Amino acid sequence: MSKIRILPEQLANRIAAGEVVERPASVVKELLENSLDAGASRIEIEIEGSGTRLIRVMDNGEGMDEDDLLLCLERHGTSKIASDQDLTAICSLGFRGEALPSIGSVSRMTITSRTQDSPLGTRVVLDYGKLFKVHEIGCSRGTIFEIRNLFGKTPARRKFLRTDKTEQAHIEEVVKSYALAAPTTTFILRRDERTILHFEENQSLTDRLKSIMHYQGQFMEIGKAVNSNLACGRSSAVLGSSATGPSVACVHGYLLPPEVTVTGSAGIRLLVNGRAVRDRMIVHAVAEGLRNFLMKGKNPVGLIHLCLPPEDVDVNVHPTKQEIRLHNSQAIHQMISQTVEQAIQRHQKNIQTTIFRPTLFHDNRPQPPQAVPENSSPQAAPPNYAPRQTSFFTESSPAPTSPSQPGLHTRPPAVGITDGPALLQSAEPEPPLTRHSPGNLQSPPAPRVPGHGLKVIGHYDNLYIFCQSADGGLLVVDQHAAHERLLFEDLKQQFLQGQIASQTLLFPTTVELSITETERVEYYTTEIKQMGFTVREFGGSSFIISAIPALAGQCNPGELFLDILERFGSTEEKKARGSMLDDILASMACKAAVKAGDELHAREVDALLNRMARADLFSHCPHGRPVLKHFTATEVKKWFHRT
Repeated sequence: MSKIRILPEQLANRIAAGEVVERPASVVKELLENSLDAGASRIEIEIEGSGTRLIRVMDNGEGMDEDDLLLCLERHGTSKIASDQDLTAICSLGFRGEALPSIGSVSRMTITSRTQDSPLGTRVVLDYGKLFKVHEIGCSRGTIFEIRNLFGKTPARRKFLRTDKTEQAHIEEVVKSYALAAPTTTFILRRDERTILHFEENQSLTDRLKSIMHYQGQFMEIGKAVNSNLACGRSSAVLGSSATGPSVACVHGYLLPPEVTVTGSAGIRLLVNGRAVRDRMIVHAVAEGLRNFLMKGKNPVGLIHLCLPPEDVDVNVHPTKQEIRLHNSQAIHQMISQTVEQAIQRHQKNIQTTIFRPTLFHDNRPQPPQAVPENSSPQAAPPNYAPRQTSFFTESSPAPTSPSQPGLHTRPPAVGITDGPALLQSAEPEPPLTRHSPGNLQSPPAPRVPGHGLKVIGHYDNLYIFCQSADGGLLVVDQHAAHERLLFEDLKQQFLQGQIASQTLLFPTTVELSITETERVEYYTTEIKQMGFTVREFGGSSFIISAIPALAGQCNPGELFLDILERFGSTEEKKARGSMLDDILASMACKAAVKAGDELHAREVDALLNRMARADLFSHCPHGRPVLKHFTATEVKKWFHRT
């Protein structure tokens, strides 16, 4: 006697239901997708308890006649695909024809539907997979699904459900996701006759997103709005060619500022061709675009909608269609990360326009340099005092020089951003700043010409700079984080151009390296040289450091070099080369930047703010900590109930 038997249809449906219907939220998802495929402009969802007692979904879509109602209850009954070619280019949310028979096999399901041309509708009642009743009924156009006593005859499924609160939260997430995927559709969710969510069709996508994320600030817009012909300007990319022409992809979305993050990966809501999905590659691409703006262990928050040619997306890899497989995934990853990088750059300009002098960003006409009196030359620094490493704030960028006299250190080259608007350049170069005693910085008297448009109010704890911004608000700047970011960008730019400017040491430093460290020196010789170090063997395990990066002139050469070698070792097999080098340059910038407790002279503060006003990237340190916090005048007044 044969051991293999064909399962009864009802039992096969229950097995399929175990894949499709994981929990009440799975039912809501499948029914919402059917309603959207039917062209509904209004969808109402009602649940009782966790959704096992009742799930009712009502839409005003095209509806079904009696024949279609009966056919939709059969396994693999679908109007979405008819051939193999259709399966390779899915354009609808549902297509398998498994959802309704699977749901009906584990519940008491009632479907009421009417088409536009029919005077009467049809009602079908299914009792745990068995057709119970079919009759005509008066009803409005569209379809009403009622799912009662879900998992009533499969107690093993019920015992794996969570609390009512947890199951309700999953249902809310499904509704929120599709409210974002279909922003022109009205969604209403009621729980126990109480309205929980209400999104009207005239509500903008950003308003929906703010309501869902409980955030009322400004979003960073990613790319441009996705449209039907997949043409999205700078946010689009050609992925390859096919028989029908080039495959074009585009991305659009909104991200919260980098300081608003979550610890898990659930902060990014993903839509691919209008379908809510989960995909680690897309989340990683977004995080990669925000590299050096996110703190370690934190992930971005927002909405990403990826629009791809249907033939480049395989949605048939998971029973619930929540996981996908992408063709040309590497090109898509690069497109997303580059688009996010462009968005963060635009975000920087928006911040500058808000807090710094607005006219600086609307008039780039060069201004004539102001005459400098002949007797206004900088005063010389007292003997026996090395110049403090504050020339990073200066506006000019002279080339490195060699020591003019034996026994003296080379002064670190002043590094600045030289490609900004002419209005942002100082009318005269910043004079050298010297430290005369610990805690006191003195500079020669010179006219202050702040180009940043801020009114500096004072310092707090020798770390935070308080200013009145151009819009009348209050601006707080972390001097260490701000300086660290600017130095990091300088170092990165110099590294990409070939080599970071070096400073020759008066007394070379000798370091003893382990075997592993010696191997890293040999393996990363080119990178070490590009970073501004001059290192040579001295015999055995000893190495001599004769030059270090100029911007790190105040750092201990040996400690700085050993720290870099350690970072080479800790990241070489875990990260891509770009991330590894960014980490090392960020560490160098952190060590070279002004520290908490360093007292800055007024001119140094002005120079720092001037550089921030003209920098391309400045809002976060390379480790992701925010550089500044801006409070509008309205917010300040609210603190004291003056509005």
